[in-house]
Amino acid sequence: MHYNSLQLIHKEDVMQSQLTVRLTDDLDQEITNAAKRLRLKRSDIVRLALEEYLREPHVQEEPAPYAKVKHLVGSIKSGIPDLGTSHREHLVKRIKRHG
Repeated sequence: MHYNSLQLIHKEDVMQSQLTVRLTDDLDQEITNAAKRLRLKRSDIVRLALEEYLREPHVQEEPAPYAKVKHLVGSIKSGIPDLGTSHREHLVKRIKRHG
């Protein structure tokens, strides 16, 4: 087990998935330097960085589109009391009137 300022890494943890990413030379060097400094594998550094990033609030799941506008639903008055239940009939009447 290695101690890192972000969290503990258990060597017994079995990694079951692999991901390949392309890095800029600068980022590759930063990862290499951090791994040497902390005496960890480069993959451990990347894994820790991803775990930390994914915990950030800006990465958390966004609300569904409806949740963003639900406060607007029903806020516009059409003047037609049954428009929600009889919208087809009202639409047909309007088309016939203007058609």
